[in-house]
Amino acid sequence: MKWFDYTALTLVIMGALNWLLVGIFRFDLVAFLFGNLSWLSRIIYTIVGLCGLYLISFFGRIRGMSE
Repeated sequence: MKWFDYTALTLVIMGALNWLLVGIFRFDLVAFLFGNLSWLSRIIYTIVGLCGLYLISFFGRIRGMSE
């Protein structure tokens, strides 16, 4: 399951970098590469969002390791 954690973390970091580009330069890299809300870009946004929700479980695992 460790590979899934690293994959999810990588995707969320890439999503964060995309939001950084949107915030600073008003440039959406996903929309630029795959089209503005095309089916492929919506799938990418969905996967990144699901990975972000999955990574919420890190809080419980980190807290469990410190006890």
